[in-house]
Amino acid sequence: MSATVAATSTTIRGGNEQSRPRISQPLEYSGSLDSYSHSDLTPVIGREYRGLQVADILQSEECDRLIKDLAVTISSRGVVFLRDQDVTPEQMRAFAEKLTAIAGCPESSGLHVHPLTEEGSELGDQISVISSEKQKKGGGLIHHLSDTSRFASVGWHSDISFERVPSDYAMLKIHQLPETGGDTLWASGYELYDRLSPKMAELLEGLTATHDATFFHDEARRLGNPLRTGIRGSPLNQGGELTAVHPVIRTNPVTGWKSVYVNRGFTKRINGVTKDESDLLLQYLFNLVTQNHDTQVRFKWNQNDMAVWDNRSTFHCATYDYIEARAGDRVCSLGEAPYLDLQSKSRRQALSAEH
Repeated sequence: MSATVAATSTTIRGGNEQSRPRISQPLEYSGSLDSYSHSDLTPVIGREYRGLQVADILQSEECDRLIKDLAVTISSRGVVFLRDQDVTPEQMRAFAEKLTAIAGCPESSGLHVHPLTEEGSELGDQISVISSEKQKKGGGLIHHLSDTSRFASVGWHSDISFERVPSDYAMLKIHQLPETGGDTLWASGYELYDRLSPKMAELLEGLTATHDATFFHDEARRLGNPLRTGIRGSPLNQGGELTAVHPVIRTNPVTGWKSVYVNRGFTKRINGVTKDESDLLLQYLFNLVTQNHDTQVRFKWNQNDMAVWDNRSTFHCATYDYIEARAGDRVCSLGEAPYLDLQSKSRRQALSAEH
């Protein structure tokens, strides 16, 4: 593993000394996944694999090489879809732990414990059951947002950006589906950055934003469960504050690419500007996500499909267009405290330099 990124570099903005990535250079793809059938679902985001089983990877003699190449692929394509997975929640947990470690997460980072996770859950603290039946009773982000809007696009978010050390990778396996409906969409934060003018990018690179999930306190009371205030996967993630300040533009250490890092679900304020200016800037950035269908990929689930995505550089939104039950298991790993390396490139710059 490469040395931890130096915190003293004058090109680094943000981050935290206790939560720096353990890699100092982007990871390189070695080609171990080339033999598996796959296709890119759009030019900028999404790749689907068929015949690639997580359970087989975990038992393979080339386990670490395969997972490293998967980390590179997930981080560059934003989200990877693995069809028809025969994998248990325990194997998902083991896979998440290997994925985040091989991709260079800080030694202080582990798997996330969501503040609303019930203590004593049969699947353990680190696996969240995503259930439409639970959400009908009042469950987290979507319940909060549905009280304020009737626009489906209001649900776009990046997982747990309200934590001081948010998620690097997340995975969701759907095991119960309605007959139709329940698709999930992802959008590329890399592509959003590339759509900024140079002057706007320069402005945003000097700003931070506050991410806030204090509404989870209301949800915990509604559900009758105490909020989890102990260590939630990182020593920096504890207590009941549920707010964090992150750079508006961040660098993904696995690719070395810049991404927009604000989301409608949790980002409440751009700091250092007036509230009016903050509202204008945030609305513009949110609109870049919701009004550019060519930055998005939409995935129609089949039973036992699994998606693995990079929360540092994507946003996602579930589609609540069904009545029947829909359920799945989700695991989130924690990465580094978000930072911006001013020397890092945009996705388009990096790819054009390769050709």
